[in-house]
Amino acid sequence: MSTAVRRGLRAGLRWTSLRLRLVIVFALVALTAAVSASGIAYWLNREAVLTRTQDAALGDFRQEMQTRAASLPLRPTKEDLQAAAVQMANSSPGYSVLLIDEREPGKPIVGNSDLDTFTRSNVPPSLQEQVNRKQPVKAGNKYEYHLFWQRTSIGGTPYLVAGTKIIGGGPTGYMLKSLDQEREDLSSLAWSLGIATALALVGSALLAQAAATTVLRPVQRLGDAARKLGEGKLDTRLEVSGTDELADLSRTFNRTASSLEKKVADMSAREEASRRFVADMSHELRTPLTALTAVTEVLEDEVDSLDPMIAPAVNLVVSETRRLNDLVENLMEVTRFDAGTARLVLDTVDVADQVTACIDARAWLDAVELDAERGMMVRLDPRRLDVILANLIGNALKHGGSPVRVSVRIEGEELVIEVRDHGPGIPEDVLPHVFDRFYKASASRPRSDGSGLGLSIAVENAHIHNGDITAHNSPDGGGAVFVLRLPRDAGALDSGADDHDAPIPDHQEDDAT
Repeated sequence: MSTAVRRGLRAGLRWTSLRLRLVIVFALVALTAAVSASGIAYWLNREAVLTRTQDAALGDFRQEMQTRAASLPLRPTKEDLQAAAVQMANSSPGYSVLLIDEREPGKPIVGNSDLDTFTRSNVPPSLQEQVNRKQPVKAGNKYEYHLFWQRTSIGGTPYLVAGTKIIGGGPTGYMLKSLDQEREDLSSLAWSLGIATALALVGSALLAQAAATTVLRPVQRLGDAARKLGEGKLDTRLEVSGTDELADLSRTFNRTASSLEKKVADMSAREEASRRFVADMSHELRTPLTALTAVTEVLEDEVDSLDPMIAPAVNLVVSETRRLNDLVENLMEVTRFDAGTARLVLDTVDVADQVTACIDARAWLDAVELDAERGMMVRLDPRRLDVILANLIGNALKHGGSPVRVSVRIEGEELVIEVRDHGPGIPEDVLPHVFDRFYKASASRPRSDGSGLGLSIAVENAHIHNGDITAHNSPDGGGAVFVLRLPRDAGALDSGADDHDAPIPDHQEDDAT
């Protein structure tokens, strides 16, 4: 599976992806609309079905009470009520009838169409109270008794129960109509609406996926192009088609990429020209500097025999010539790093011996405390390690305070060398810039023995080993601390090609601390 496909799948599965959010929004909108429509449709159909059944049953019951129950004798027998109830139930489909009257005051008689289905206990007490309550006759009410109904549930089955009383004397009649068939019809309707809602939800998800694919494909292409542009592929362009907003965005991206590519090309050309100028200038300066160095060495040997008025000038010329020579060598080394031509010459060495040799070669033994055990073998470029140590230790001796302590240890697969001085430390505003080229901590000392390149060359030599140098102040206020970290085996990171460029300068102190 290609990287682009895997990236697309991961983007589609992330909860924060625009595709998933679009699908969810479509699904929620469709679900809300479908549920609302289904709910309204169910409620309207439910009311229509129940009202139709209820009105038919109540109308028929009212008619039967007027024709059959009203024609019973004033004091009917139980058999009369029973026969009338059976006739009323048989004349209209689907409900049972219960008739109640009094043979004598306080002695009720009951007749029903089905003793097993409908008895007086099935009639809610509240409904019986309403049916038997005599209403006052007035302008807005012409009858003493009215037909009342109520929906109830008996044994888990829904029923319609209604009752009324014959006006002017006569039996009280109740009817019981089962609504089970209507419930089944409404359940079927609910299932149908539920299935329709689910289908609508699935359809909306598919529609959202299609819309997301159509809309987000250009956005994904734009994201991939921006990622490539960020990786340095400045020739990346998008194919533009159409006149919509995404097409305008693609055109803007292409114009931006073209402008960026042109500016980067111009900057690279200027940077290359600057590097070439510095390198050419450094090479051109080496020949006259060689002659000047030879002359200054002769003058230095003869300084004791010169006129005392001339000797200080000779000493100044000697020191400045050496400083200029160091500066040229540093500039040449910087140009090699910038051009990427610097290479490692690897060797397996004892770190303690290397540090000792560096300190001894510069006569620093009396000013440096070394904490290093012999036998710590590492594979690195000893010449570049010497440059790093010379710059760190020399910088500490010049700008810090004696004694300078150098600690060497192994941490896992890293060589750690710590250089600590006992000076005032590095100002907090200077710390971020100590490895910058030509940076000097004090503007009042623009002219010092250092050029401001020493620490930058040291950190470049650390980087070529795939290591690093960090600087901080000791927590106890005991001065500045520089920590060098290098891999124990730089051969795993570099082919070990020999570097036959000009020799690396010993060290160049910076005005950083």
